[in-house]
Amino acid sequence: MRVAGLFAGIGGFERGLAAAGHETSLLCEIWDPARAVLRARMPDVDCERDVTELKALPSEVELVVGGFPCQDLSQAGRTAGIGGARSGLVGEVFRLLDRRRVPWVVLENVSFMLQLDKGRGMRLLVEAFEERGYRWAYRVVNSLSFLPQRRERVFFVATTTEIDPASVVLSDEAEPCLAETDLKARAHGFYWTEGVRGLGWAPDAIPTLKNGSTVGIASPPAILLPSGQAITPDIRDAERFQGFPENWTLPAEQAGRASLRWSLIGNAVSVPVARWIGRRLARPGTYNPKRDGALASDGRWPKAARFDGNARHAVSINAYPEWKARPALTSFLRYDGKPLSARATRGFLGRTERASLRFADGFQDQLRGHLHRMEGLERRNVAEFAVAAE
Repeated sequence: MRVAGLFAGIGGFERGLAAAGHETSLLCEIWDPARAVLRARMPDVDCERDVTELKALPSEVELVVGGFPCQDLSQAGRTAGIGGARSGLVGEVFRLLDRRRVPWVVLENVSFMLQLDKGRGMRLLVEAFEERGYRWAYRVVNSLSFLPQRRERVFFVATTTEIDPASVVLSDEAEPCLAETDLKARAHGFYWTEGVRGLGWAPDAIPTLKNGSTVGIASPPAILLPSGQAITPDIRDAERFQGFPENWTLPAEQAGRASLRWSLIGNAVSVPVARWIGRRLARPGTYNPKRDGALASDGRWPKAARFDGNARHAVSINAYPEWKARPALTSFLRYDGKPLSARATRGFLGRTERASLRFADGFQDQLRGHLHRMEGLERRNVAEFAVAAE
């Protein structure tokens, strides 16, 4: 199919769909660092700046995709809801569909939208599609199916064709082989910026990459290695955690601070998830209606559901459409990463000691050992500097 990529970011949706045989006709992205990446990586595709100024979609477009802005929906963001200034931009999708009812739409967003404001955002979304004659199906998909990053996102598929959208997003299910915590044998990802309310613990994987700050304050996770060293991953490995080639976001440095690359990666759609959806769009599977169940009456949305044209159904299915074998996290990393500083480690440990959270046995001891080594390194550096100054 010919694709229009709205809120394109750095092209995760479009790159994954291209790997499944689809072709992008139009991009739309407003943020200059992301536009710099698109210009360098997809130079032959027109890229409009502002979706609110886009008059109409190209006549050849059969599929509209977009990871519409999540800042107002994210649990880590402002949680203003779908009516927020950023996430409310999804209304522009419906404005364009009213001009021409494109047969396929695929949207992506944070899973928190299913519960935010008692599910109001999701209700508005499905009602808008139903009013326009679309059938829909959605599912929370975990990028851990394909990559060592635990990242749950809602993928929403809508169509006016005779093809059941459930056959695209709800026909595949795999049994995941999830690693257990073992500090001596495996690396473990966690968020060193947390420690009181959460941790983002991920055995043999990293927790969800965050978008950081639009002014360039990065928020990478930390990784505790079996050696006891704690590091933050190199930006090139961060790109690979999302399925991009390393240095995919390097062109962004022409339009802003280098640290903005973390925001671009954290905002992106995971490439292999988009590739899986692209394959199913080309060759739909078979949906088993025995998975259907009743929707809750309290407004809460399940992790998967569908609308068959007559009724809405909750769907019983996990977040893993496939399970790809992958090397251990220690082998996945190609670059050494940056040791977590003594200051960052000290602050994190202080928060864990005040928290009511439970931590893996030995985790804090490992970090205390890392802190001791980092403090020793700092003392040596200060001493060497003093000697050199004399």
